[in-house]
Amino acid sequence: MYTVLVCDDDTAILNSIEIYLRMEGYETRKAQNGREALDILEKAQVHCAILDIMMPGLDGLAVTRRLRERSNIPVILLSAKSEDTDKIAGLGFGADDYVTKPFNPLELLARVKSQIRRYTQLGASQAREGLLRTGGLCLDPDAKELTVDGEPVKLTATEYGIVAHLMENLGRTLSAERIYQAVWNEPAYVSEKTVTVHIRRIREKIEINPKEPKYIKVVWGIGYKMERIPL
Repeated sequence: MYTVLVCDDDTAILNSIEIYLRMEGYETRKAQNGREALDILEKAQVHCAILDIMMPGLDGLAVTRRLRERSNIPVILLSAKSEDTDKIAGLGFGADDYVTKPFNPLELLARVKSQIRRYTQLGASQAREGLLRTGGLCLDPDAKELTVDGEPVKLTATEYGIVAHLMENLGRTLSAERIYQAVWNEPAYVSEKTVTVHIRRIREKIEINPKEPKYIKVVWGIGYKMERIPL
């Protein structure tokens, strides 16, 4: 049984998250400020932390920074702010994921499951040479297999080719034409829609919320890129 720390100064949100976590069999520890959270983290075994950013006193970012000095458990930040700069700041402090309020509790629960699965499985296995990784994605070029947070994903040959090409070029924006020529191995470029449809199908298989993708991003007017996400 895994334990999740939930820290939020809003009692209603705190209790709501606890209900959903307990329904799924998780033990919970609750805190209403950063100092309480750090005290729990010091005394109890916790497998994942959900931290609100905007709290009086010690906020979620400060807790994350202190936690990272001694632990690599998954951290999911909650915030009413949705700007990319705030998300980048949170991830820069060592958080693993970011959820904007108001949120769907079931989506938050899915993210908790994903992070704990990834944490426990990656912690128990040694990294193998030759594997391509970003966040919870792991591509094995030898076995031609892709896993998301340790779970295998069934891809068509074309979908696999697109994912492999993007992961081989982490952080780089690739045009639809370049992706097409690399994957289809044809010099002639048919249409951007062909690549777009396959990207959409891949997102449905690897993203928790395909409408707000974490891994494959669109760079409008240029193409697509696979985000470089810390393990």
